Amino acid sequence: MLANKILNFINGEFVATDKWFENRTPTTNAVIGQVAEAGKAEVDAAVAAARAALQGPWGSMPLPGRVELLEALVAEINNRFEEFLEAECADTGKPRSLAAHIDIPRGAANFKVFADMVKNVPTEFFETPTPDGRTAINYGYRRPVGVIGVICPWNLPLLLMTWKVGPALACGNTVVVKPSEETPRTAVLLGEVMNKVGIPKGVYNVVHGFGPDSAGEFLTTHPHVDAITFTGETRTGEIISKAAAIGSRPVSLEMGGKNAAIIFADADFDAAIEGTLRSCFVNCGQVCLGTERVYVERPIFEKFVAALKAGAEQMKIGVPEDKETGMGPLISKEHQAKVLSYYQLAVEEGATVVTGGGVPDMPGELKDGCWIQPTIWTGLPETARVIKEEIFGPCCHIAPFDTEEEVLQKANDNQYGLATAIWTRDVSRAHRVAQRMEVGLAWVNSWFLRDLRTPFGGSKQSGIGREGGVHSLEFYTELKNVCIKL
Repeated sequence: MLANKILNFINGEFVATDKWFENRTPTTNAVIGQVAEAGKAEVDAAVAAARAALQGPWGSMPLPGRVELLEALVAEINNRFEEFLEAECADTGKPRSLAAHIDIPRGAANFKVFADMVKNVPTEFFETPTPDGRTAINYGYRRPVGVIGVICPWNLPLLLMTWKVGPALACGNTVVVKPSEETPRTAVLLGEVMNKVGIPKGVYNVVHGFGPDSAGEFLTTHPHVDAITFTGETRTGEIISKAAAIGSRPVSLEMGGKNAAIIFADADFDAAIEGTLRSCFVNCGQVCLGTERVYVERPIFEKFVAALKAGAEQMKIGVPEDKETGMGPLISKEHQAKVLSYYQLAVEEGATVVTGGGVPDMPGELKDGCWIQPTIWTGLPETARVIKEEIFGPCCHIAPFDTEEEVLQKANDNQYGLATAIWTRDVSRAHRVAQRMEVGLAWVNSWFLRDLRTPFGGSKQSGIGREGGVHSLEFYTELKNVCIKL
């Protein structure tokens, strides 16, 4: 049963305020709940609780005890799988089949992976001769950074939040989470689970609200927040980076993308179509790693455009509970208006609309939802805004290319550098192109295939820092050197 009142979670307690905002479901745009907006006092209380927890049982807990609690957390998330699934689908409108396969299992797995990681990662050891002919030993010691401010997006709310909270807690930190105002439910539900399994009060806190002059600003500018991790658009990341500069606090920023797929003529054609359909349209195109630019070698260009068009037109747009649904709505009416403005801009810039370009006809109460058509364009110059700017919707532009050098120049000519997908049977070319792409993640003959031990993050304006595996430990811990003269 979905909660009508969505509260903050501070020091193990659910906290209301005198200021509320609406929680709407994107399928119908109907109000399904009221969210208590945290003010400065609530953020101060959450940060104070997190700092106090570092001095309490959590701060002194041996690693095996921390790992045991995180493993219990995973078990309880799985026990309440349907509750998390219902909450996530209500907030996002995404198909249950997608959330059940990706969002909730990966949300739980993020705690398991990093609980295992901290048990097995070594540090450094050096033996050092000293001037007096004796010896010193040096060893590395990891200590938690402290209170971590976690700013989460709305496209994969539980998954991307636990991607940060999992390693933060595994390393012994405490957190204050500010989920997106669009998707507050699973962050609060996780608070219930924290209490159930016995995570000490103050270790995990949730404050709701917006950015400027609200919970987001109060959290990122708080002097007792020791580090900030953020996933979202580049403009917001720049604001957070400026705030973190006061106090010289570390940041991990995963920001925007305008990702390119490159399909060579020798690719497995069916696999490239299937992978590109997913990378362009899954989650209604609201994936930071998604594809909005597709470059196809000229001999197969026309065939590829026709096949991608056919695939897009076969996708069923519908509600989460329909097992046949292939694509849900966008997150909000505001975002729908933004994506539609780019659809119009593409036409104004001279695009050929291969398919889509508008809003589908939906029956009954669904007509007021945040629906959008999967859209494909061709014919735009590389200077077009639709080619350069992130849209974050189910759309792509397909362009032909003739040479490897040409496509590398076009694919890299962008302010962003998050991810790419390269499709070819030529192993040498696969390595060559992947290494020359100016991105943080390069997939070959796949997309969104993630090993959580590998580095995740962007280049250029797509981000700062890397998370995943030991790279997360580098952000969520400080490595201290201990030198002992023998």
